[in-house]
Amino acid sequence: MTRQPIVRLAALVLIILVAGLALTAVQRAKSSAPQAGRVGPLVGAAVGGPFRLIDQDGNTRGSESFKGRYRLMYFGYTYCPDICPTDVQKMSQGLRLFEARDPARAARVQPIMVTIDPERDTPAVMKQFVRAFHPRLIGLTGSPAEIKATLSRFAIYTSRQGPKGATDYLMDHSAMMYLMGPQGEPISFFARDATPEQIAADLAAYVA
Repeated sequence: MTRQPIVRLAALVLIILVAGLALTAVQRAKSSAPQAGRVGPLVGAAVGGPFRLIDQDGNTRGSESFKGRYRLMYFGYTYCPDICPTDVQKMSQGLRLFEARDPARAARVQPIMVTIDPERDTPAVMKQFVRAFHPRLIGLTGSPAEIKATLSRFAIYTSRQGPKGATDYLMDHSAMMYLMGPQGEPISFFARDATPEQIAADLAAYVA
């Protein structure tokens, strides 16, 4: 065999080898990437249920209002000095990252904040709060009885701190952020130390 055919054969082998390595890399990337519609850790859990509350514009919003949309839900209060604003900011940043990467799927996610302090969080107060974080964020409030029932369905603990009758009280509560499915079914939750990047990654994994 002359030198020229040997060179051509070596080049062909090299091309096949490089193509094989490239295909393997693509397959590995696909297998390691989050798969949309993945089953979440809360699937089947007794979390969530019907509710009927008032949004920041004074409109009645029931659980059926969000049918067909994923709900990214946080439970907190506007007078919270640190934790709640920080968590709502992270939730909003995580959704913005997802919107930048996949606008079509992100449009199916409705961010919601449900107050745990209905006595102070009127629709007007909620409106001023939510507009500082995300243009699509909905703030929900209601009567103390309606809020209490909703918090119970979502397993949210709350305890008012301070003297009875005081108006500058604080609320001790479980700072929970849930991802609920298009029918209101529980999918996943986010721990307090979750970063916006982790929230965006989970949305990419669970939102079909």
